[in-house]
Amino acid sequence: MPTIKDVALKAGVSVTTVSRVLNNRGYLSEELKKKVYDTMEELNYRPNELARSLSRSKSNIIGLIIPFVSHPFFGELTSHIEGHAYRNGYKLLLCNSQLDKLKEFEYIDMLRSSRVDGIIMGSHTLEVEAYRQIHLPLVTFDRQISPEIPYVCSDNYRGGALATGLLADKGCRKLAHIGVHPHLNLLSHQRYVAFRDVAEQRGIWHTSLHTDVNGFKLEEYEALLEQLFLEHPDIDGIFASSDILAAYALKACQDSGRRVPEDVRIIGYDGIAQRKLQNPLISTIRQPIEEISKRAVELIIEQMQGKAVASEHILPVELEEGATT
Repeated sequence: MPTIKDVALKAGVSVTTVSRVLNNRGYLSEELKKKVYDTMEELNYRPNELARSLSRSKSNIIGLIIPFVSHPFFGELTSHIEGHAYRNGYKLLLCNSQLDKLKEFEYIDMLRSSRVDGIIMGSHTLEVEAYRQIHLPLVTFDRQISPEIPYVCSDNYRGGALATGLLADKGCRKLAHIGVHPHLNLLSHQRYVAFRDVAEQRGIWHTSLHTDVNGFKLEEYEALLEQLFLEHPDIDGIFASSDILAAYALKACQDSGRRVPEDVRIIGYDGIAQRKLQNPLISTIRQPIEEISKRAVELIIEQMQGKAVASEHILPVELEEGATT
């Protein structure tokens, strides 16, 4: 594998000159830069990004820690974050924590050692002090870790109110909410709070079922819905806190002979692209996933530039009615 010394020797310049070309430091003629880059191409030389970051104040890399990259919502979120980061001159280092405390701790340590310019957190399993000790620009998604750490989320309460209000307006009189366990301390818990508030305001009977603390285990969803229909066979409206949960609710209705929306009306949350593959099309509360991703990247860059940033960034949601309500 060619080294920077090989490039310098082939181009007839010093190693320092090659380094200055790579880091764009000092005055360099276009002719000289072209000569060095042509030599790099001829030798198939690839700079070591980590080594370069150690010699300058920026690595142009942003770390992203998410719970499950296989989850469609986080897959879309990651894609948009990477796109916005790249358009701003940054690359993304992706970490899949699986809500494992040890993995999350090790990933944070790795990102700090790699001299990333900032970290976007979609996972939160450690104590607050662990995040305060990162000493890097930090942004969280759908998690409020502490007042000094900015977060980005959709308007979860408004979304829950829209979803529950739609079910009530359609005539549902026995409602169920299905979501992740409140012990996860996610801002998305506000979806359930709104569900409860609207149902009580409308005088509608309601219940709620939660997955265990690890709220992204898809295999739990079928058992959860089986339990719901066993305990409450006359449920006629379901608000699922994600489109994936809504898809499982639709499947459970179809498997048990319940017609949707005639017998049971279903609405999800997220607005993921995969939802459009469902038949019938699932009604949903659409999060502005691309805008959330863009804002998270912007907040990292603004902190790097020394700008003061607000701690709270709540973006609006939209009701998109499909065929399940």
